[in-house]
Amino acid sequence: MTKAVQLSLYNDSDIESCHQAGWFSGALNDLKIIEGSRWPDQFGNALRRWNSSKSQQKITAISLFSGGGGLDIGFHDAGFHLIECNEIEPAFAATLRINSSEGRHLAGAKIVCKNIDQYSPSVKQVDFIIGGPPCQTFSAAGARVAGVNGTDDDRGNLFLQYARILEILKPKGFLFENVYRIVGAQSGKPWKQIQETFRAIGYKLYWRILDAADYGVPQFRERLIIVGLKEDGFLFPLPSHGPDSPDCHQYYTAGKAISGIDASHCKTGIGGRHGYLLNDIPPGLNYSFYTERMGHPKPIFAWRSKFSDYLYKADPNAPVRTIKAQGGQYTGPFSWENRPFTNEELKRLQTFPDDYLIQGSKQTVIHQLGNSVPPQLARILALSILNQVFGIQLPFEISLMPEDYQLGFRKRKSKLTPIYAEKAAHALLNTPSHDIKFSLKMEGTEFFSITNDLQVKIGLAKTNSDYTAHFSFIDNEWVIELADTKSCSSLKQYEIEITHSLGKEIKNSGVMTIKLISQSTKVKSLLALWKIYELLVQRYLFKDDLVQLFGYYQYKQTYSITMTIINKSLLTSPCWIVLQKVTSGYGVGTINKLYELTHLYSLSSDEELFSCLRLMKNIGYEIRNDKTNRQISNGMILIPYSFPTLNERSLQRLTRL
Repeated sequence: MTKAVQLSLYNDSDIESCHQAGWFSGALNDLKIIEGSRWPDQFGNALRRWNSSKSQQKITAISLFSGGGGLDIGFHDAGFHLIECNEIEPAFAATLRINSSEGRHLAGAKIVCKNIDQYSPSVKQVDFIIGGPPCQTFSAAGARVAGVNGTDDDRGNLFLQYARILEILKPKGFLFENVYRIVGAQSGKPWKQIQETFRAIGYKLYWRILDAADYGVPQFRERLIIVGLKEDGFLFPLPSHGPDSPDCHQYYTAGKAISGIDASHCKTGIGGRHGYLLNDIPPGLNYSFYTERMGHPKPIFAWRSKFSDYLYKADPNAPVRTIKAQGGQYTGPFSWENRPFTNEELKRLQTFPDDYLIQGSKQTVIHQLGNSVPPQLARILALSILNQVFGIQLPFEISLMPEDYQLGFRKRKSKLTPIYAEKAAHALLNTPSHDIKFSLKMEGTEFFSITNDLQVKIGLAKTNSDYTAHFSFIDNEWVIELADTKSCSSLKQYEIEITHSLGKEIKNSGVMTIKLISQSTKVKSLLALWKIYELLVQRYLFKDDLVQLFGYYQYKQTYSITMTIINKSLLTSPCWIVLQKVTSGYGVGTINKLYELTHLYSLSSDEELFSCLRLMKNIGYEIRNDKTNRQISNGMILIPYSFPTLNERSLQRLTRL
């Protein structure tokens, strides 16, 4: 991406502010660094040479929750004498240990592999402490599962252990890193508690939400940075890159960062059910390329129905989106060459030095990288602290942000959707005609069975099938009737009616109403009915599954679903009572106390409800509690959807309530 193209994403005021000299260009000049593909490594090497040449007193530090060592690398390069690193994960500690040997990036640091609540520093005094407690309870992934638990989860209270070490060592200051969602989680209560805890032990707090791309990292990665000091006075460094930098220095792009790495041995493609979709996604976009919002003629996904890194393909001419520590088969970023990035490439995208050794399997390496603070961001923060807190004269000057300075990355991010849409439209010019016709005005019959692992076996001979489904489209009404293949009964047992709450045709298909009718009294028939409907949705409406049709449960729904039990004898079973209520939306989409649902469903006891929920989970309904999802508190239940969403590929299918 040329500078002209980059500036087209900025406001006019951004461009007007880009006429003054930038501090980063001066730093490169002073350190005699050419801004090539490995300039962050050269930057770190130059800092270490500068440190070795000066004879002043060393500033000591220890690292808590060290992970793979991203913060540690940056502070060590900047000149902090890293005495000790504490990390609970043995594989992560092995990485720290091998890099603490003589001549390596963490040389001289003692590695302590121990739970933080059992850790006591081996020294009695230290100048500074760095670290970022695990952040799952405040993360976007955690929030998507069940909202943010924050300090309701033990992992959200690890800052108290951080404070305990601060009280023991009483350093001059500390740096605390975490996800930015902490600030707004649980109406701000955890954030207030964190601030009060640090202030109560004598520290004045200075904090900002920073984007790593603004400091020379080829990755957009927003993090909360807190600097706590015993004395007044700290300003964060002005960005070195991007529109908020003094000279609008170009972002360090992903393509430039990984250039020179030989990946010729890597196979293209990612396999799996959705792997082929990656090929047509334009660089910079994700699964949303295949949504109606982006103008795709076959929108198999609903808008915002997946994580933003689902099938995300990196753009070589821009920084990548945040690299995740853990993810599934379709979790990006993927290379613009339609393949996963190699670990060597991921190290570059996180600005880890090429010669930094990371121990463990491929996934363990990714876990360490994804959990880490990019070393280049850490270097700039460490240098700013050295200069302002400890009075160390730096080899170059870093410009600082006034207290009221407003960074613009959030506003810029909010304006990206039209840019992505334009890119998608350009890519779709090369696809076949957009005039896709829905063809529902027909009748058909399918014979099928469903395995115990929720897999649909379609196209069977009648004698080998468990269910028969007849479907028809008449007068804007789509009717699907289900029967037990081996049963002679033709009486309707229950009926589900689906209508669009806004009165519009469902996804422009001409369908105003859907009726799902069952002649079977088996509980599993409800699963069969929804599964055959899902198969027809995939076949005729191009949606990937029912979630893509109805939308993600946390967003406003535009459909109404009503279930009517025709055979009243079914209502003598508690499970049919619960199934009718859930299908009709009662207690769905929100986290509820178990006893609240028991009352809502008119059952006699929590045990009776729990027995029904277990049965529902066995037939494909997603039921979440503290055993299936740690973000949910004990005694709470979440039923995300009114219909069964699990299939043979669902990890949730394997969890137990």
